[in-house]
Amino acid sequence: MTFVEPRQVLTLEEIDLSDSEFWARPLAEREGAFALLRRERPLAFFEEPEIPSELALVMPKGPGYRAVTRHADVTEASRHPEIYRSGQGATSIPDLPEEMLEYFGSMISTDNPRHARLRRIVSAAFNPRMIKRIEAHIELVAGSVIDRVAGLGGCDFVVEVASRLPLEIICEMMGLGPADYGTVFNASNIILSQGDPEYVPEGADPLVAFMTAAQDLTGLMAELAEARRGNPTDDVTSALVNTNIDGESLTASEVASFFVLLVVAGNETTRNAISHGLLALTEHPDQRALWQADPAGIAPTGVDEIVRWGSPVIWMRRTVAEDAEDAVLGGEALQPGDKLILFYNSANRDEDVFSDPYRFDVRRSPNPHVGFGAAGPHFCLGAHLARQEIDVMFRQLFERLPDIESAGDPDRLRSSFINGIKHMDCTFTPVAPAG
Repeated sequence: MTFVEPRQVLTLEEIDLSDSEFWARPLAEREGAFALLRRERPLAFFEEPEIPSELALVMPKGPGYRAVTRHADVTEASRHPEIYRSGQGATSIPDLPEEMLEYFGSMISTDNPRHARLRRIVSAAFNPRMIKRIEAHIELVAGSVIDRVAGLGGCDFVVEVASRLPLEIICEMMGLGPADYGTVFNASNIILSQGDPEYVPEGADPLVAFMTAAQDLTGLMAELAEARRGNPTDDVTSALVNTNIDGESLTASEVASFFVLLVVAGNETTRNAISHGLLALTEHPDQRALWQADPAGIAPTGVDEIVRWGSPVIWMRRTVAEDAEDAVLGGEALQPGDKLILFYNSANRDEDVFSDPYRFDVRRSPNPHVGFGAAGPHFCLGAHLARQEIDVMFRQLFERLPDIESAGDPDRLRSSFINGIKHMDCTFTPVAPAG
């Protein structure tokens, strides 16, 4: 099973969420550890991960963090950005150098008033007309992706199907052509790899690899943005560089860092949700049958259950504000500067919120998962688009390749941050392309 009943093999003292070996354990054992933390030590303290020697000078090891594992505490922290801040870094436990924050953070690693300004401008660029055009295009891209593999009878589902839809949608909506797809795909893999040796070879400097990948993306966007300032077209880049709200617009570096955020968050998380979705539907044929028999009726709950089940983003960081007085979370007093890691994967299995949380249920309702983050100013801006992509992809798969299923064990990303699947074979009865 993708997620099985949690198996408790570690004691509280043996659990170390900063140890890469913990994340290499079987899923059932990790689930057992998080269940124990929720029950006995929901804001447990951990030392920070060891910093590779080549990074230690620019990213010194910090003072440790609290692991926020209960749904109620994750949602409470998310609702109060004035206390639990993102500006010191949301996607890294160690404090990142300023230049890395700018590359990899964008809106995710900002607080008000800058966050509100950025989100206001970006939201204006994604106007209803733009959203409608993108949604109509999802159908065409999904069909094209399936056409390319339809006659094969099998493929690497992640590389050939799950990754292609969000990658091509994001590139096309930004105005990038097929010649740039490979650059975007490879760079986003590296940025979220946490040093996985498939993407950052052993012996390579991970900081250099991450920065080079980010520079590749920002270089693409800088060139495109400059062209669109003088000659706008009907794409998101044109809207971003030419949108002015109350005299404010995005700087060139803000456009570039938003693009990095968009391609990394939008591509990687949606691809992983789709990959986890096929795996879950293969391993739970009763749930697949329900969805396949009523695609339109099941999709609203089925899509959200896939996101809860897969929890593609495992955590985000918050830092207690320096001016916060009497900060209390889950009944525990916190100090200014304390780091909190909000474990979305754990919140999405919280027994106090989800009945039978280890059961994959495509009709689950209510389903207050935090797979797109919890309600608050940092809730995922692309959640609606991601839901649309997942819905369209599975509807078309059910229609075009009705017996598609995963085959063999998936090759998982070695990461504590992204619940990623790098490769996963699938099989199906070959059919002719629709065109």
